[in-house]
Amino acid sequence: MRRPLVAGNWKMHGTRASVAELIEGLRRQELPVEVDVAVFPSSLHVAQVVEGLAGKAVKVGAQDCAAQVEQGALTGELAVSQLVDGGCELVLVGHSERRLILGESDEVVVSKFAAVQKAGLTPVLCVGETR
Repeated sequence: MRRPLVAGNWKMHGTRASVAELIEGLRRQELPVEVDVAVFPSSLHVAQVVEGLAGKAVKVGAQDCAAQVEQGALTGELAVSQLVDGGCELVLVGHSERRLILGESDEVVVSKFAAVQKAGLTPVLCVGETR
C-alpha cells in the first residue's frame, strides 16, 4: 500500500520573509510518521526551503520542470538535473493551470513525467482537479 502524501503547492506566492515564517511554522510542527509531508514552493524559494527544512521530515518539490533531464538552451525552464542539484525530491507535472492556461498537452506531461523518473525524483501527477 502506498503511503499517504499531504502536500502544499505554494503556487506563485511568497517573499523571502513570508517563506521564512512558513519554514519556522513547519519546523515547529510535530508531523505524523505514517504520512509523507511535502511542500512545493516557487522555484525562486526552493533553495531557501531546502536549507530551512534540513533535518525535518518534509519533502521539498518543484512546481514544474522542463521535459528533459539535462541542462540546455531553454530560457526560463528548469532542467530536472538542476532540481536534483537544488535538493528537490518531488516534481509536480500536469497541473491543471499548466494544461489549461499554458496549453501543455498529454504528450508534454508524459515527457516531463519520464524525465523526472529518469533523474531519480518522484513525479506527482496532477489529474482532474478542475472537476
